[in-house]
Amino acid sequence: MSHLQRLGGVAALINAAAYIVGIGLALTLLAPVLDSSPEQYLTFLADNQTLLYLWHLIIYLVAGVFMVPLVLAVHERLKASSPALMQIATAFGLIWAVTIIGSGMIIVNNVGVVADLYGQDPAQAATVLAALSAVEEGLGGAVELPGGLWILLISWAALRTGGFPKLLSTLGLAIGAAGLLTVIPALYEAGTVFGLGFIAWFIWVGVVLLRGGSSAPYLPRPQRGNLEGNS
Repeated sequence: MSHLQRLGGVAALINAAAYIVGIGLALTLLAPVLDSSPEQYLTFLADNQTLLYLWHLIIYLVAGVFMVPLVLAVHERLKASSPALMQIATAFGLIWAVTIIGSGMIIVNNVGVVADLYGQDPAQAATVLAALSAVEEGLGGAVELPGGLWILLISWAALRTGGFPKLLSTLGLAIGAAGLLTVIPALYEAGTVFGLGFIAWFIWVGVVLLRGGSSAPYLPRPQRGNLEGNS
């Protein structure tokens, strides 16, 4: 097993942990402000800067950074059987990592800025928060297009060639479809399926990568005429 495969397996498990911790915090300590008004959120932010900073650090920067070795490890595993498809898939995977990291840098950098501004001018702080939230959601929160395309394409490649267990590939196709559905505003809630499904996928693919073994190469069946000619 290559070093990149091991690193990819660890990265997948770290991503699963980041998602679990992020969702856990959202449903517990951050639950009071999930559907709050901007004023309520800003009041909470002013009193809980460290908590919100750590939450965004985990769900964006940690997850985004460890997506890079995972994307490259999956590429290494499947590229021999589907080189062209994996080049396209890996491009979308790296784009997804960049958008996650970019959104995280925006929000993490501005948690303190918005909190300080709220102490001076609450109305202006609400305006700045709305603008930052729109950018952050657009980059890495609302529309899951790059991530959906990445997992859809790698799952398709793995299903065709046996690079991953069949059920894992099928799960990936379902997660990818849910991600693509978030492009339609009325189907934004499909993002919940996308996020929760990825937790199971990260854990499963992490175990597969850490167990080692290369992907099953795609070997075309020999033509009957060739067999007869060689007999």
